[in-house]
Amino acid sequence: MNLNNLKYDWKNNKALLLMSIPGIVLLLLFAYYPMTGIVIAFQNYSLFQGIKGSEWIGFENFMRFFEDPYFLRLLKNTLLLGFYNLLWSFPAPIILALLLNEVKNEKFKRITQTISYMPYFVSVVIIVGLMRTLFASNGGIINTIIEFFGGSAVSFFNEPKYFRSLYIGSGIWQGIGYGSIIYLAAITGIDQELYEAAKVDGASRLRCVFSITIPCIIPTIAVLFTMNLGGIINVGFEKVLLMYSPATYEVADVISTYVYRKGMLGQDFGFASAVGLFNSIVSVIMLIAANWFSRHVFEESLW
Repeated sequence: MNLNNLKYDWKNNKALLLMSIPGIVLLLLFAYYPMTGIVIAFQNYSLFQGIKGSEWIGFENFMRFFEDPYFLRLLKNTLLLGFYNLLWSFPAPIILALLLNEVKNEKFKRITQTISYMPYFVSVVIIVGLMRTLFASNGGIINTIIEFFGGSAVSFFNEPKYFRSLYIGSGIWQGIGYGSIIYLAAITGIDQELYEAAKVDGASRLRCVFSITIPCIIPTIAVLFTMNLGGIINVGFEKVLLMYSPATYEVADVISTYVYRKGMLGQDFGFASAVGLFNSIVSVIMLIAANWFSRHVFEESLW
């Protein structure tokens, strides 16, 4: 039966299957083949000796990481930053999409959408540069306003207590517009007869949002929530690296930046690979757990 299905698919979709071959080859070459390099996580890897010549040390690199005095701090910072990002950044595009859907002035709606989409296409380097300019302790707009009202200048980028707020806030500003696109698309697919029937029954616009719009986009929310929850430990490396400093290590240093320091700066490639592999394994476990949660709570899942 399976063989017959394969023959049927090949006969009816031959052109599409042939077109997919280059993509599959590229995926194998540049995504799966490099994964064989994870073997160095179990070696005392040396660039000069290579994978074949490096000493095999088993789980020693992993044990070094678990015994590292910074292990708990790294894990805590990574999870907290990911959790706060999920807590504030995930609902923001949903709220924006719901608000935009209620706007009746099409011209205003299009202008608002365009303005909200634009930050997504701005480089993280530029965004952090703008933040450092705005929040600069000398001459920054924010500190200028604070001093105008009688306050004292604050060194935002050197104060650990402000790091997470700056990271999350800038992330929301950058991604809220682009993230709302998929929710707006889901809302567009809702049967308009549901709204018309609700209006006949005297339902207000707010009631329609909570009784029709939100329930109808729950499957979309569930899938995206699962993906975001599964990736909670994958905190953006580039942005953290650009924003943090030794003064904020206690709250800003995450697993990905630690891997960078140990691997690229410290040349300890085996140890850095082990830490990165640990991060990936935790991500997979969290994705499976998130999928289970979504399937039992929302009755929607990735598989």
